[in-house]
Amino acid sequence: MQLESPARFLLNEAIFEGYRNMKILVDSSNRRLKRTPSPSPHRDYVMEVKELPVTAGAGEGRTQAVDGITRGCGKLTGFHAGYFRISLSLCGQALLWKTLSEPGGGASARSAALRHLSRSVPGAVYLLLWSVALAVLVGLCALYALRCGLRRRHVAAEFSHPVGVNYLFAPWISWLLLLQAAPAAAAPLFRPLWWVFAAPILLLDVKIYGQWFTDGKRFLSLMANPTSQMTVVGNLVGAMTASRTGWAEAATCMFSLGMVHYLVLFVTLYQRFVGSSSLPPMLRPVFFLFIAAPSMASLAWDSIAGKFDVGSKMLFYLSLFLLASLASRPALFKKAMRRFNVAWWAYSFPLTMLALAATEYAQAVKGGISDALMLFLSALSVIVVVVLVVFTVVRTGDLLPNGGDDPFAPLPPLLRLRSPDSSPREVSC
Repeated sequence: MQLESPARFLLNEAIFEGYRNMKILVDSSNRRLKRTPSPSPHRDYVMEVKELPVTAGAGEGRTQAVDGITRGCGKLTGFHAGYFRISLSLCGQALLWKTLSEPGGGASARSAALRHLSRSVPGAVYLLLWSVALAVLVGLCALYALRCGLRRRHVAAEFSHPVGVNYLFAPWISWLLLLQAAPAAAAPLFRPLWWVFAAPILLLDVKIYGQWFTDGKRFLSLMANPTSQMTVVGNLVGAMTASRTGWAEAATCMFSLGMVHYLVLFVTLYQRFVGSSSLPPMLRPVFFLFIAAPSMASLAWDSIAGKFDVGSKMLFYLSLFLLASLASRPALFKKAMRRFNVAWWAYSFPLTMLALAATEYAQAVKGGISDALMLFLSALSVIVVVVLVVFTVVRTGDLLPNGGDDPFAPLPPLLRLRSPDSSPREVSC
């Protein structure tokens, strides 16, 4: 028998030893994975998580920190532009109190009670309310800026939503109202600040108004809903502010943009196309925006024309008619009133704008009826704001968003999974 050479013997031993070690490694790996058979023909993706031992104190502290961050991110996810309804109401109230407190600036000379009020309380109340409105608006803007940085997908989904996109006008409207209500010491800053706050409104006009007649999926007949009137209110507030800062041409430009689109939008909403019936019952309070648009148009034209003429009166009468129409149909808002939410703040801003228009009307039309109407609407708007503030303080838990409770949330993202021997594939989470 021919003996193997030492070199061949050592080579065979090395090969056998390597095979034996490989088999042991494969067997131990299979035992560790513990894979179970699946009826699906697709490959199973199994992942094991090995818990590392930590001390009790460190584990509890780390868990509490993670839970706190998770809750904070959940609140931020549910925070949307609709919360700027609060700043709209407060900034409008600041402007109303400034108008009532100015000598001869909107209060009728026949109202002795209003003259007494303008001499005593309103000055201090106006400054306090203006400061509170400024603080609330800055806080809301900071939170929304944080949302834009950390929740970009949610902001993009809100920008594409037929209701959410309209409330992107709300922060800029709030700033313009607050600018009009600012103390006289800030007058040198009015013009540059007007450009800062009006430019975003014009950019949103280009996008939204352009989509209404060019984008087949976003035609006005499909997208129109009561919140679409926020786009009109934004232009009218910009026109009113520009007129009060002395820019007649800019005021006329923004007034024309707002009124032309308001006429088209008003007819579209009256015809009850698809978009008009797309609002959930919780958002029914936004129907009060039907009052806000003509009231603001009345105020804007009063600022441009320099007097409360026939055009302003016609728009004011239309606002009164729409208020009577909504007030006579309480069943429309029954479902929305079952639980307190941020949509309730939609009642206040339109009533405040109507009260502002009533002060100008009372100054132009002297008489007891106009004075009584001004006092009634002003008192009504103040009472509504006070009630909303009380509800907000007492039931803050219902106002704040819950984790993941975002009405404009985007669709779930796609996750990419890769198996060891295949190309990536996408599955929805």
